[in-house]
Amino acid sequence: MNEQDAESPSSFEVALEVSTELQPALNKLMVIFQRTTEGSRLTTSQVSIMNQLKRRGPSRVSAIAEAELIRMPTASNALYQLESRGFVERMRDEKDRRGVLVALTELGEAELNTVSRQRAEALAEILRWLEPEDLETANEFTGLISRLATVYQPPRFSQNG
Repeated sequence: MNEQDAESPSSFEVALEVSTELQPALNKLMVIFQRTTEGSRLTTSQVSIMNQLKRRGPSRVSAIAEAELIRMPTASNALYQLESRGFVERMRDEKDRRGVLVALTELGEAELNTVSRQRAEALAEILRWLEPEDLETANEFTGLISRLATVYQPPRFSQNG
């Protein structure tokens, strides 16, 4: 029994059985989705960072890196790209004047809303190929998928290596 088993409510073995069945189809769907959104003005990673800032508000680069499971230099580069386009801005942390926070700008929020709508439409184009009862089942799984995206706690991501 490893440390993660003690913290998760389900066994790794059962989860592996489910994932073995789910992974090939999930991988194909992710590729299809990414290809249908290739013309997007934002990458999937940029959308994820901007969604995080929208949800959590101004954040330190270290908090963004940890939440996105990326290293600090990667987060800094992504934020630089977003800042150069006016989608995020840096500001002093009022609680700790030595610290810097990154916040979504109004322009960034507008762009995020536009791109999110485009991505929702791309996903709708994929989902519309389901029979109505299957689409209803997919709708029932949205809560479960959202929960999984928030409850999973990976082993501590190394910022050094």
